[in-house]
Amino acid sequence: MSKGKLYFILLQFIFIQNLFAYLDPGTGSYILQLLMMVLVGGVVAIKTFWQSIKNFISSIFNKNHSN
Repeated sequence: MSKGKLYFILLQFIFIQNLFAYLDPGTGSYILQLLMMVLVGGVVAIKTFWQSIKNFISSIFNKNHSN
């Protein structure tokens, strides 16, 4: 990161102003949906690649026993 960008970011934190933002009531529901999608996506990814993961882990532990 260049010095100019770093100085800009530091100045932004030094001169923070109050923001009067509005969070829609549906924001919590949207965040919950995002968390659920991440969880389900992780489970599907692990399930999809489970055999590869098992082979990788077993190859790590079997290297010591094959010699």
